[in-house]
Amino acid sequence: MWGSKKGASKRIDSLVGKTTKIMGDVDFCGGLLVDGKVMGNITSTEDDNATITISENGYVQGEIQIPNIIINGTVEGNVYAGNHVELAKKARVFGNVYYHLFEMAMGAEVNGNLVHITEEQATVSIESKIEPARLEEPEIIINN
Repeated sequence: MWGSKKGASKRIDSLVGKTTKIMGDVDFCGGLLVDGKVMGNITSTEDDNATITISENGYVQGEIQIPNIIINGTVEGNVYAGNHVELAKKARVFGNVYYHLFEMAMGAEVNGNLVHITEEQATVSIESKIEPARLEEPEIIINN
């Protein structure tokens, strides 16, 4: 766990520090370490090897759509990983996890669905992300 994977960025280009709280969406390239709070969606639209690491103190409320995701903190929102997801022992995910490759340490927690995606689905752009089937509300017609 916490090792580097082929294609994953080893470097940290951006840091959300322990006392930092970001309100809004974040789009980055390279490596991002979240040790503070992000209240918004996190994406990497221009980097197929981008990696986000959410530390034990890190908290994200929003969707994460990054090729490589390492979580040891808390995420409230769906997680989309085109390459791989690693959940360390203190990871808490409250949402669905869409993954191609998946690692989970004993003690990690997912309160949602684990959904495997194929290589073809993993290369689909973020704008057309996979969503589970939803039932539509029935239309009520009243004839007088």
